[in-house]
Amino acid sequence: MERQARGGGPTAIGAFSAKTVEDGTDDVREQAPAPQLRRRLGRSDLRAVPEARRALRELLGQWGRQGRSDISDVAELLTSELVTNAIVHTDHDAVLTATVGPRGLHVEVRDFVARRPRPRRPVADDGTNGRGLFLVETLADAWGVRPHGVGKAVWFELEAGAA
Repeated sequence: MERQARGGGPTAIGAFSAKTVEDGTDDVREQAPAPQLRRRLGRSDLRAVPEARRALRELLGQWGRQGRSDISDVAELLTSELVTNAIVHTDHDAVLTATVGPRGLHVEVRDFVARRPRPRRPVADDGTNGRGLFLVETLADAWGVRPHGVGKAVWFELEAGAA
C-alpha cells in the first residue's frame, strides 16, 4: 500500500484524501471516497472493544470482504489489540479509524499520550498480557507508530489480496 503523510487535528485522523486517477489518457476522473469507520473510544471503557470489532465487521461487509471470514477475523483481532492497548495503557480517550480501498485496509488508533508502545516477545509463563503488538507485527502486512500532534497513532495495514 502507498504510504501517505497525514497530519492535522482530530478531524483529519486516519483520513485518506480523495485522489484523482489518470487512466492513461488526458482524462482525469475522481474516485469515490473510500468507505471509512471512525469511532471515539471512551477512557477506560472496555465495552469499546467488542463495539469496534462489530463496526469493523460491518465496514468489511460493505467492502465485500464478509465472505472471507479468515481475513475478517485477522482484521478484527488486530483492531481489538490496538483498541485494548489504547484503553488499558493510557488514561485518555482514543480514536479508531479504519479505511478500506482497492489497495487494502488501513486501521489506526490514535491516543493522546506521546509514550510509544514497545513490542515484547511473549514468554510462555507470562499469561496473556503483552501479546498485542506481537500479534500485530506478525499478522499485519505493515504496521507502525507515528507521532500525531498530541499523542501518537498506532496503525496496521492488510493488503487487498489478503484483506
